[in-house]
Formats: sequence, C-alpha cells, structure tokens
Amino acid sequence: MPALVHLTTITEPRGRLTVIEKGIPFPVKRVFYTYDVPEGTVRGGHRHKKNRTALMVPAGTCEVSGITPGKAPWTYRLDDPAICLVLEPEDWHRMTFVAPGTILLCLASEEYDPEDYIYDVPVGAQSSE
Repeated sequence: MPALVHLTTITEPRGRLTVIEKGIPFPVKRVFYTYDVPEGTVRGGHRHKKNRTALMVPAGTCEVSGITPGKAPWTYRLDDPAICLVLEPEDWHRMTFVAPGTILLCLASEEYDPEDYIYDVPVGAQSSE
C-alpha cells in the first residue's frame, strides 16, 4: 500500500531546502525524472516484482492513482516538493501529469530491469485510457 512521506525541510528567509536521502525507506539504486510531459498525459500503468519506488514532484502537479491487491483503489495528488509517495512492488500505478511544467522525480530500490515490470491491471483498477 502506498505511503506519503514528509521529507525533512529546512525553511529560512533564503528559501527552503528539502533533504531526500534520510526520508526514503530503502537504499536508492536508480534515479530518474520525467519532464516536458503534456498536461493530461498518463504514464506508468504497471507494478513491479521487486522494485520499490519513491515519487516526488519538485515542480508542478501529478496525480498518482492505482490499486493494491485486496485494497480499495487510491489516488494521491503530489504538488509539494517536500512530500514523496512510496510505492511497494505490488502497487499497480499510473501517473497523470496535471499541470504544465511538472517534473516527476523517481527514486528506485532496484536498477532498471524490464523483467521486473508487470503491466496486467489488477481486478478493480481503472483502465489507463
């Protein structure tokens, strides 16, 4: 089941600084970000066999929705750079880019492995169309 994590953020007159490495509940082996995605575009539509993922939005707004087997469908709106959403391998998910200029930063527990992806939509999940 996904969990929101409030990352340590230091606020001062010169701005805010958010610390990521101490807020993620797993060792990070892969970092990537998605940007220049047209507003309303849906990406993702998968879950994993082993990989855990932390999603955060340094800029813009992204809605992450999905389903965890045996649980009700869920949706999280990411629009605060000091919050990340931790997804477990069983969390089938998709991301909808809600605002122009959105950047979605992903931290992964595993290196990229195309065999780790499961695209089948669990029973109860909405179609990504």
